[in-house]
Amino acid sequence: MSENQNIHDCCQEKEEASGACPYCSGKHKERSETEYKDLMNRLKRIEGQVRGVEGMLENNAYCTDILMQVSAITSALNSFNKALLANHMKTCVADGIRNGDESVIDEFVVTLKKLMK
Repeated sequence: MSENQNIHDCCQEKEEASGACPYCSGKHKERSETEYKDLMNRLKRIEGQVRGVEGMLENNAYCTDILMQVSAITSALNSFNKALLANHMKTCVADGIRNGDESVIDEFVVTLKKLMK
């Protein structure tokens, strides 16, 4: 899939107010239904895990038990990032290269550097 450079609802108001969306690059991507469902399912599971930790804290759970659940959340977020990164490489980066836009490589390198901090 290629990225759609049009402004979407998610940042329209922000761009009108300040000239740029502070939350994203301004680029957007139409994802396949399969990719969208996979990523959303992962996020919903993570959301449930976070709510579980919130409940543990409210119920005065032991610190180590909470830490283990937070570690599981961190692992789930890392798995989400890996899936999203793989999809990005297979679609956005590959399409950009096929279309002669080598700037996607530089963008990808910058993204990797930020992820590896």
